[in-house]
Amino acid sequence: MALDGYSRFTFSREGRVLTATITGNNPVNGVDALMHDELARVFTDLQHDRESDIIVLTGAGRAFCAGGDFDWFAEQIAEPAKFRDIGWDAKRIVTSLLDIEKPVICRLNGAAAGLGATIALLCDIIIADENAVIGDPHVKVGLVAGDGGAVIWPQLIGYARAKEFLMTGDMIKAPRAAEMGLINYAVPTAELDAKVAAMAAKLQASPRWAVRWTKTVTNTPLKALMAQMMDTSVAYEMMSNMAADRAEAVAASRERRPAKLTGE
Repeated sequence: MALDGYSRFTFSREGRVLTATITGNNPVNGVDALMHDELARVFTDLQHDRESDIIVLTGAGRAFCAGGDFDWFAEQIAEPAKFRDIGWDAKRIVTSLLDIEKPVICRLNGAAAGLGATIALLCDIIIADENAVIGDPHVKVGLVAGDGGAVIWPQLIGYARAKEFLMTGDMIKAPRAAEMGLINYAVPTAELDAKVAAMAAKLQASPRWAVRWTKTVTNTPLKALMAQMMDTSVAYEMMSNMAADRAEAVAASRERRPAKLTGE
């Protein structure tokens, strides 16, 4: 089947609920080149999977997905063409997640940052472990929040709050994220699986096509907004990858020291 060839995802089934688990090559499921490639096609393959009606997206271990892997960042800084080459896939991650008709429940088991947060927030219903955190710290590593964060955050919590969190890169604890409407629920760890299962069952209790196409209609303005913004977003993010402060921010993060920023 189409889901057999993945290295950064594992899949399991319970009836017609398919769980896709992000399984990176590091403890926090950071995005490397291979994961980025697989993210650009996994939602299309999940749409075509004939044996599922509901998708649960989660992460392996203690994190959901902590954004870009720092080794991959270093490669992109040294060779900017590597960043340019992922531009099309960056857009496809967003558009395919909005295009999939099946409901996607995010089981937010741990930290979601950067692209990981964008993916979580583009899911249809987000249910988090109360100990999880979510945020978009692109700016802290010298990048524009160009992978879809600048589109989806304002739609969920309004422009004032969204700009604060996108421009500071601050992480948000799950209970506060639920209070402000960024995610749907924050529940105790012991209740996470039961809450996800109950939500999947509730969705399955209604006619399949009514649920799927209600999602499709609701996503229509989001898809239009993505079409308006993503080319510009990716282009600005690509430009920021070539700035001197980008290299310094990544080096400082890897060396666990304050960044010596010059404004360039």
